[in-house]
Amino acid sequence: MNKASIIRAIEDRVGTTPHSAWRIGLTHDLAERKKYWGESENQNVTSWTDWTADSLSDAQDIENFFIQKKGMKGGEGGKLPPNKTIYVYIF
Repeated sequence: MNKASIIRAIEDRVGTTPHSAWRIGLTHDLAERKKYWGESENQNVTSWTDWTADSLSDAQDIENFFIQKKGMKGGEGGKLPPNKTIYVYIF
């Protein structure tokens, strides 16, 4: 999905709830990340939603936009290789 479409989809998903109530992240492995947040970090992931980004740079731009401009929880994670499928997730 392209960057603008993912941003619109995230805004639709968040709706009227405060952006600060949500966490955003990037991963190559959705199952591992969801398990990590749900089990290791004891976070409620029932609202988990994810999208496949067109590129790592698009995904990073989306993540930065929602953290820096909208106040979502999240942080710049570790190194992600650009040659693998990249997912943007929120919960």
